[in-house]
Amino acid sequence: MKKTAFITGGNKGIGFGIAQALVEKGYNVVLSARSESSAQAAASKLNEIAHGSAIGIKADVRDRDAMRKMAALAVSKFGGIDVVVANAGLGHFAPIDVMTDAQWDETIDINVTGVYNTVKATLDALKKSQGYLITIASLAGTNFFAGGAAYNASKFAVVGFTQAVMLDVRAHGIKTTTIMPGSVTSHFNNHTPNETDDWKIQPEDIGQLVNDLLEMPHRALPSKIEIRPTMPGK
Repeated sequence: MKKTAFITGGNKGIGFGIAQALVEKGYNVVLSARSESSAQAAASKLNEIAHGSAIGIKADVRDRDAMRKMAALAVSKFGGIDVVVANAGLGHFAPIDVMTDAQWDETIDINVTGVYNTVKATLDALKKSQGYLITIASLAGTNFFAGGAAYNASKFAVVGFTQAVMLDVRAHGIKTTTIMPGSVTSHFNNHTPNETDDWKIQPEDIGQLVNDLLEMPHRALPSKIEIRPTMPGK
């Protein structure tokens, strides 16, 4: 039976890079986006690679019920969940005296509580499959910078949360890794990828990293991975 991956924010950037890498390896993929059209478009692209292997649904990680419904769909359609990638995230960057309450709340609600909601919704399925949980954090989860109060707080939290969860769930046979990328070519923060991004990590590089993790012997667990561009941008 084909294995199934559950990916939040899988419609573009890192999430889509991981989804594509897994479909190419023969996985089914259930991906979410906050826009129905974006989710469907991403699934259509993946189904051009492997027909019928991808489903895209509109689901906001802040909505616990939506995450539970997404997990139930994955189980009913494909029989279970083997890999969970908690990828959905955003960034608001501003000095603390300029940052708004709304920017703070949205960053924490999506980047932190959204990861929690994703894990809670899929945990029973991961226990059954003895699967793999992967969260996408950031080098900002260990390196703070001016203007990063909300983003740093959220990514420090994701790193700490994931490492604690790793200790909680490994007795169930679940492997847990947090990936901490540096600069990645993506649509993050309303950026449009272009040729000036060539020096950065590419989404497919993170996809390859996820495949490498999944192919490791079950006894070996890289619980936290930092990945950065080989050469800094000019």
